[in-house]
Amino acid sequence: MAVTSEPRAQEGGAAPRHRSATRSLLRLWPYVRPVRMRLFGAAGVAVVASCMGLVIPLVLKWMVDGPVAHRDPGGVWLGGALLLALGTAEAALFGLRRWLVGRPLASVEAAMRADLYRHLQRLPVSFHDRWASGQLLSRATTDLMLLRMFLAFPLTFLVVNGVTILAGFAILLSQEWTLGLVLVVPAVPLVILCSLFEKRYATVARAVQDQTGDLTTVVEEGVLGVRIVKGFGRHRSQARAFRTLSQQVRSTELHKARLLATLWALIMTLPELAIGAALVLGTMRVADGELSAGTLVAFLSTALTLRWPVESLGFLLAMSQDAATATDRYFDVMDAEPATAADRPRPARPLRRGVEGEEGEGGGDSGGGEGGLRFEGVEFAYADAPPEEPPVLRGVDLHIRPGETMALVGATGSGKTTLTALVPRLQEITRGRITLDGRDITALPREELRALVAVAFEEPTLFSATAGENVLMGATDAGREELLRALKVAQADFVHALPEGTDTEVGEQGLSLSGGQRQRLALARAVVGGPRFLVLDDPLSALDVHTEALVEAALRQVLAATTALVVAHRPSTVLLADRVALLSEGRITAVGTHQRLLRESAEYRSLMSGQEREEGESSP
Repeated sequence: MAVTSEPRAQEGGAAPRHRSATRSLLRLWPYVRPVRMRLFGAAGVAVVASCMGLVIPLVLKWMVDGPVAHRDPGGVWLGGALLLALGTAEAALFGLRRWLVGRPLASVEAAMRADLYRHLQRLPVSFHDRWASGQLLSRATTDLMLLRMFLAFPLTFLVVNGVTILAGFAILLSQEWTLGLVLVVPAVPLVILCSLFEKRYATVARAVQDQTGDLTTVVEEGVLGVRIVKGFGRHRSQARAFRTLSQQVRSTELHKARLLATLWALIMTLPELAIGAALVLGTMRVADGELSAGTLVAFLSTALTLRWPVESLGFLLAMSQDAATATDRYFDVMDAEPATAADRPRPARPLRRGVEGEEGEGGGDSGGGEGGLRFEGVEFAYADAPPEEPPVLRGVDLHIRPGETMALVGATGSGKTTLTALVPRLQEITRGRITLDGRDITALPREELRALVAVAFEEPTLFSATAGENVLMGATDAGREELLRALKVAQADFVHALPEGTDTEVGEQGLSLSGGQRQRLALARAVVGGPRFLVLDDPLSALDVHTEALVEAALRQVLAATTALVVAHRPSTVLLADRVALLSEGRITAVGTHQRLLRESAEYRSLMSGQEREEGESSP
């Protein structure tokens, strides 16, 4: 499990050079639109609350120039009560703002996470082959949390603080325009600094979020592969790999912190210098009688009130850049379109032809009608394969008749698993077509296709659920009776001996069970719904000879009522089939019965020879 020093290129890498944070964040509008009234209401409430803070200096001016100057205790008490009322109202309004955004934004985050998960389920297997699971996990958790935080706080306060700053400077200039200009002067360098900061911070923010995704991948692989790590004594090397990537994330985070600290220091220093200069100049003018003490107090109070809106710009811009990066990473996945065969150019249908050793009976036989499972001129090449590399499958013609079981045999790397993955559209064909009872699979809705076709793979996958729930995933309308029947067919009666029977949790990846037990549960999941088409990729490879014989005996009853394609490596599995197809270098080179291929195909005899010695010549 190697650790790369750079974020994975296919997963976004660095931020685009000319990326606009605003344009990125605007892509969130479809999710925000349903709760826009609450957000607009919250922003309006926050603007009112913030502007109340600007009224307080005006009250202070009235108090200093009025009741204080005229020694009027009643006026001072009135002014104090007014200030208390304004402060209380401001706090209440800010509390109302938080209440307004809390529930809606939690709903936005949940909707985005649901859409992401739903989209991941629709994307082709090739997408998941390219992407590390940790990168996807970080997008579904950390990135969406950043977006919720941005919508709840920075988005609102970028608007609120902008309005507050404009209103505050309008008040300052109206009170004493000469002093107001002193405070306006730092605005020019601040705008330039923020522009430079945005560009540099965006790159670093993207890097750290991608590196965090890689770190998540390493942690996930270490946890799921803990048996391998311990079994081969690799815990130290794994710890070093984790430590190296952790140091990389730490270094990038520190770089990001240095950028933010520099910006924040400048944003805080320039306004403070301007306020100091205004204080000195204002004091001199009060001493000369050109300015009232109340006006100076109100001016400085207003300036101090504007400190937080101005100083928070760095913090808010940083969070906005983090959110824009999270948005880009989210839509990196959402923009990936599921590849469909219908989108690709399809050549004219090839002429039907027989295959070696079985004219009239092969995959491209001239008769047999349109029923069953048919491959016609099927080609498949991986999207990221070099152009000069030949396709994995080339011109595959094969017809599995209704109710027939076809065994698929071939050497390692010949494309057997790839061919079986094309039927439920886990991979999309490059050319040709596949039909089920005469219907092109690309014309079938995926839900209907996968209700017709059940699959079981050589490497079974179980989920963190009960044994019964894992089996019933194969048929949404199956009940207890179907569950027990499927367990019996797959010889998975061991489930009844578990602590809670079929209600026993099997743990993550089903690692609490043996390999053979997991494979039997996966087989039970494939047959529980009584599918019309069954695709089995060497489903008995992890079983002992005795259990395999029992499963095969029960499986014959299931195969008799379905159309099945079974990848086989053992003669005992081949004998379950009515016919056998030999796949060699991406082509079907022979189709026939087991006995006929043994007589006529040297390659088939070679593949079966390791087991034929054990089987002897018992076959007629």
